[in-house]
Amino acid sequence: MAGEQIVLNQGQNANIPSGSMLDVVIQCSASPSSLDISCFMVNEDGKVPSDEYFIFYNQNVDPHQCVQLVQADGQRSRFQLDLNRLQQAPVSKCVFTATLEGAGTFAEVSNCQAVLQINGQQITYTLSEVTAETALILIEIYKYKDTFKVRAIGRGFFGGLQPLAESFGVEIESSDASADEAESSSATNSATQTTASTPAAVSASTDSTAAEPPGPKLTTSLTKIDLLKKKVTLSLQKKNVAPIQARVAVVFDASGSMYSLYKKGIVQEAFERVLAIAAAFDDNGELDVWFFAKDFLRARSVRAEDYENYVERAYKLGSKGGTNNEPPVMEDVIRKYTKEEPNVRIPTYIIFFSDGGVSSKSKIAKLIIDSSRYNLFWQFVGLGNANYGVLRELDELKGRFVDNANFFELDDISKVSDEELYDRLLSEFPSWIEEAKRKSILA
Repeated sequence: MAGEQIVLNQGQNANIPSGSMLDVVIQCSASPSSLDISCFMVNEDGKVPSDEYFIFYNQNVDPHQCVQLVQADGQRSRFQLDLNRLQQAPVSKCVFTATLEGAGTFAEVSNCQAVLQINGQQITYTLSEVTAETALILIEIYKYKDTFKVRAIGRGFFGGLQPLAESFGVEIESSDASADEAESSSATNSATQTTASTPAAVSASTDSTAAEPPGPKLTTSLTKIDLLKKKVTLSLQKKNVAPIQARVAVVFDASGSMYSLYKKGIVQEAFERVLAIAAAFDDNGELDVWFFAKDFLRARSVRAEDYENYVERAYKLGSKGGTNNEPPVMEDVIRKYTKEEPNVRIPTYIIFFSDGGVSSKSKIAKLIIDSSRYNLFWQFVGLGNANYGVLRELDELKGRFVDNANFFELDDISKVSDEELYDRLLSEFPSWIEEAKRKSILA
């Protein structure tokens, strides 16, 4: 009857009353960051037939005009479903999902609800028992014989958009976006003041037989760096660390023994994973880059939109080469951040890759000790089991004003997951920030 109220618990389903138009409202009373609400329209195989059946703020309606996003303001989104058209569409269900655009988890979201309204009747599902997830499926509306039902799901995902999309068999395109697409994505992100969970262009595993709608195709793309940036944020969330603002630099060993890692693209891969940290930390998303062997090269700084083939473009193998000589490049890094561009308000995070053969141990130790009074943190990463000398002795290095360096080594960085790498890279930097504040190194 009119005015009937139905309340669902997790896992329960209910019949949707008859009618032609259904309103679906996803809302919360408070959240640590804006909610990005989307609808995946999937077929019987659980696949999105094409990217045009992925409804979000930048693509607010599907080709058959079954589902339309009519309102989105960060804590409340409203969809309108034409059930008559949806019955004829090449999909079996509509899955409504939420992703936190910035910091926080759904444990910090208050009163997250899905509310269905049709002909004066209302069905409500209120989320409960969610802990540290950053994305989730709230409800699904599915075809049942000649009608529709709704099921309360409440299933969360760690890691944001990517695992959420993969649960539908959706492949997120991580690269090869054109310059126009990148510019469009950048403009969209600027307008919404976030890049944390912008839905990506998707490609389905099955071909759609639906007719293409006229007019321009509405798509957007997440780059590989955007996806890695999410994992950086997740690593901090797992440690209960607030978002960090910092300048980020990377220093790459370019000695002869590193040649094969450059040729295989492993240095480029390491660069991309570090660039995501800069994208997450730096106020303008810029990464400063050095290469070193016997001599060193201060390369041009780079942002996420210019990541493709950066190492090949910025450093030509063989132009420097030779043996390891760490002190000159360390001195140049220190000079840049303490003399040329000093800024005591934010920390500087320096990631230093080397495959060993560390020389001038006493000079390296002195530089680390001297720089301990500046807002510089050194994260040394050893590539392989080699001679790292003083780097393995950092925990016992005496004379420092504050412990300003960490070291770990990897047998094969290409086989280390992004999650593990970021957990290790960020193991000591957050605690150093707190200590640097206590000792007035950071203003």
